Formats: sequence, C-alpha cells, structure tokens
Amino acid sequence: MYEQQQEIVDLVSSGLTPDPITDTEIEAVEKRLREETEEETEDGGESKKQKVEEKPSGSDPVKLGPKEFVTSVAMFDYFTKFMHFWPTDLDVNKYEHMVLLDLIKKGHTEPDIKIGGGIKAFQVRTHPMWKSRCFFLVREDDTADDFSYRKCVDHILPLPENMKTPGNGHGGGGRGGGGRRGGRGGGRGGRFRR
Repeated sequence: MYEQQQEIVDLVSSGLTPDPITDTEIEAVEKRLREETEEETEDGGESKKQKVEEKPSGSDPVKLGPKEFVTSVAMFDYFTKFMHFWPTDLDVNKYEHMVLLDLIKKGHTEPDIKIGGGIKAFQVRTHPMWKSRCFFLVREDDTADDFSYRKCVDHILPLPENMKTPGNGHGGGGRGGGGRRGGRGGGRGGRFRR
C-alpha cells in the first residue's frame, strides 16, 4: 500500500504521470500518509513534534571552549566521566584545558580569585582531605587549588534537585563515626563485655 502511494507521489513530482492526476487525489494520498504515520507514533514511536518539545525551554547550547552542551545533565556527565577516567597527577590536554578554563570562568562564583595570576595546568588529583578524585588547577606560580565542577555546572545551567550538592558543600552524606569510638567496629575485636 505504502509503496503504491510513494510511486504516485514520485510520479507526480517528476511530472511523468500515466494518467492525469487531480490535486484532490494528491491531497488524499498525502492525507493517508499523514494518518498512517500518526498511527505509527501512537503505537510507541515518537513524532517529530514530540522531539522538538523535549528540547530545553528557551536555552541555546552552552559553549565551554570548543565543546557544546545542551543540558546540565550532559555537562555534568561529561565532567564526571572525564574526572574518573583521566589519570591522576597528569596535566590535561589543550582541548580539555580550554573546556575546564571556560567552566571556571563561566561557572565559578569567584573566577578571578580562583584563577589568580593565570592557570598553567589542570589535573585530576586525589583530594588530601576527602580522599576522592577531584579537579585541581595549577596556577602560574605553582600553587594548586581544587574546585567543584558540580557547583560550576549548576551555576551555568541549573542541575535537577537530586544532583545538587548536599548542604555543607563538602560532599557530606557518608556514614561517619560520630566521634570517639563511634560507628561500626570500635575496637580491637574480642568478645562483648558488660
């Protein structure tokens, strides 16, 4: 059925019609084609109209260096994957340097203070206090400072509530021991004494 309709449309558009076809016949074929595609989309497919509506409202892609991001989640995922796969204590390449520099300039609350006299390099390091991977910038005077890519991303394009930083700004969460001998374990083993 669809092949026959396509042949008619192709013949009409090329001007080689075996019999003269009226405008109403062409409109009828086009209407049938539209109805069939609408039925297909109702059965689980997506129409073009739905895809256009999924685009973030009123926002153009955000450009960080040469890279563009459409959503905050895409930006967040990019930096998360990058941080977890880049080797620690190794300067990032020029491409990633431009992306991270733009991230700080556009997303950090105090970029001038963070950048200082200029940035020589970016690295992924293990944070001395939190013992987790973290982005560090190395300034021209060889001083290093960490920064939160999550906060920068959230400042550029707001993240969904479930992806925002916890209240204290230091990762928080955790189980924690709660002081001396708190938490699990609590000692040298042995049996329980009363």
